[in-house]
Amino acid sequence: MAENSNLKEFTKGMIKENPTLVTLLGMCPTLAVTTMAENGLGMGIATTFVLVCSNAVVSLLKNVIPKAVRLPCFIVIIASFVTLIEFLMKGYVPALYDSLGLFLSLITVNCIILGRAEAFASKNKLIPSILDGLGMGIGFTLALFLMGSFREILGTGKWMGIDLHIPDPMTIFIMPAGGFFVLGCIIAVVNKLANRKPPQQIGCEGCPCADSCTGCANEHKEEKTV
Repeated sequence: MAENSNLKEFTKGMIKENPTLVTLLGMCPTLAVTTMAENGLGMGIATTFVLVCSNAVVSLLKNVIPKAVRLPCFIVIIASFVTLIEFLMKGYVPALYDSLGLFLSLITVNCIILGRAEAFASKNKLIPSILDGLGMGIGFTLALFLMGSFREILGTGKWMGIDLHIPDPMTIFIMPAGGFFVLGCIIAVVNKLANRKPPQQIGCEGCPCADSCTGCANEHKEEKTV
């Protein structure tokens, strides 16, 4: 039973509750850094690292941190891991560090990370919190890598530094407008595959139980009286 629960926490962030394609969180880095697949992959991995580590620490300290200052404490924890990943990337992958630029530091205020810390890690045990962060991070990484791949291929004719010899690439795809277009198309495809439909309000006329509903009968009587 526990294994099924842990598996559910791990997989929910990939499609069902994907932070980028379903809940539409973290739009700023999603649109800004996905001009190349490599940038999207790098940002996704960095965010996943911070998500997993911050979720783990928040879960361990959830009974120690006072409720009155929990959000500032969460931000300090997240900022510590962001600083660590910045040092690591600057030392080992300086080219990627320069490409991501300011958006790497802005992971600190990424609503995905703070949201998972507040909504999940602060209320659950260590293992589920780690799996939640890992699943959400992988979902975020896949979304950024997919967007970056489409934009790089269509906008530059290359992918991960490989020249695909595409004639006349459309540079609009590496511009903000192209980012919004690709994001919208991917979200539409995900919703189609998940068979999601927009919420609909059903009135008395469309309700199958309208004939036996006393509330509807009373409403109809009031309408006739008026």
